[in-house]
Formats: sequence, structure tokens, C-alpha cells
Amino acid sequence: MPAAWAANSGAAPTAPATDAASVLPPVQHAGDIAYLSGGVGSDQSAAFKDAMPRYPLSLEFARHTASNGNEYLANVPVTIADAHGNALVTTTTHGPFMLVSIPHGRYVVTASHDGKTERRTVEIGAAAHIHEAFIWSM
Repeated sequence: MPAAWAANSGAAPTAPATDAASVLPPVQHAGDIAYLSGGVGSDQSAAFKDAMPRYPLSLEFARHTASNGNEYLANVPVTIADAHGNALVTTTTHGPFMLVSIPHGRYVVTASHDGKTERRTVEIGAAAHIHEAFIWSM
């Protein structure tokens, strides 16, 4: 779902510019963790990509097939657990991206698609933005 961009050569735009914040879905909360998921459609996909640097953790979900390459996924069950294994966030994504505002620390992110589960350990620090892409081969 890549967004296509075209130069306008100084001519007036034919459509009003989209405010990225207005196309993002509402923020959800699990304790002191805020997150949002989505990215369906070119406007929302672009808004998520623009917002990624403002979140300590961004997750991306896709499947890879030999015939079609990478295809974005939605409806991916995701769990974010602390270092002790306590589930802090349990949700199902509404699109291929999930942005998470989470305190500094070490977490295990688990995501599943088509019966296959992947786990990633992430370390959230003061100056780092972590981006994890979960890509399942089919």
C-alpha cells in the first residue's frame, strides 16, 4: 500500500492537504501505555509513517509470498509483555501499523498470523525509536 507522491510544479493543489492527525485512529490505553493501530488506505498509511518517529515503538505487519511480494496485514493479535512476562497490552491490530508510547524498559512483543507466532525482545531507551517489522513467509 505505498503512497504515491507527485510534484505539483507550483500549481495550486487540486485537493486540500490532509491533516495527518485527523486521519489517525483514536489512541487506546492499557494502563500507562498508549497505542494506536491502523494504516489502511494511502492517507492513513502516510499518516502512520509520519507519526512513527514520535513514538518509542512502532510495529509493522506483513506477509511475504513468492508471487506477490510483501502484503500488509490487519487483524494481527499482538501482546506486549514486560521483562517478567506480565502482559501489558493485548490487542488485535486494525491495520499494518501499531504505534506504542511505552515507558523505558525491556519488553517482549508477540504477534501471530495464520497460526505462526513471532516474538521480539525490544529495549526502549531515552533516545531510541525502535521499529520492528513482523513479516511472515507464506
